Amino acid sequence: MPLFVDALTTRYAYATFAVLLSVGLYMMIASPNLVKKIIGLNLFQSAIFLFFVAMAYVQGGSVPVIPSEGGAVGEYASPLPQVIVLTAIVVGVSLTAVALALIIRIYSAYGTLDEDTIREVADE
Repeated sequence: MPLFVDALTTRYAYATFAVLLSVGLYMMIASPNLVKKIIGLNLFQSAIFLFFVAMAYVQGGSVPVIPSEGGAVGEYASPLPQVIVLTAIVVGVSLTAVALALIIRIYSAYGTLDEDTIREVADE
């Protein structure tokens, strides 16, 4: 089995990360609609979250609490990546809310969400 196919079938989180990242980046760059740009930004953020959690996964890792009987057994999974991703999700939701509020104001001022039309109207 080729290496690429093997990587896609065994590490599907990384393939999903690549697809989400690509689609989100494409939406942010190619779409002239401001709402679609925000949706692309959210897809891009979700891809980063998925990548961070997938990288932190430990096969056979246990809870990072040392038993009172003593002695560390096996590998432990660090909770830090999950905490950072939860914080990033909160920041991402806040960013999305502020961006959508700004888009509402832009629409009320210019009457459109098309980036090129807004530039034309703003230059006049």
